[in-house]
Amino acid sequence: MKKISSAVAAAAMCTMLSACASSPTNAQIGAVSGAVVGGVAGAALTGGSTLGTVAGAGAGALAGHEIGRRVR
Repeated sequence: MKKISSAVAAAAMCTMLSACASSPTNAQIGAVSGAVVGGVAGAALTGGSTLGTVAGAGAGALAGHEIGRRVR
């Protein structure tokens, strides 16, 4: 549980810091959202494995980017 909360906190901090640069696109918002959800899901499915968390975050970021890119 501690690893999951650390990953979520890190993703939230990255999102807040990147928001200062410019207005994010739908693809960027989708990628960040997908990474957070995918990381949590990957951690839950693999029992908190670091590899599962990273793989889930990567897959979620790819899926979220594509979904965000197609939303107008």
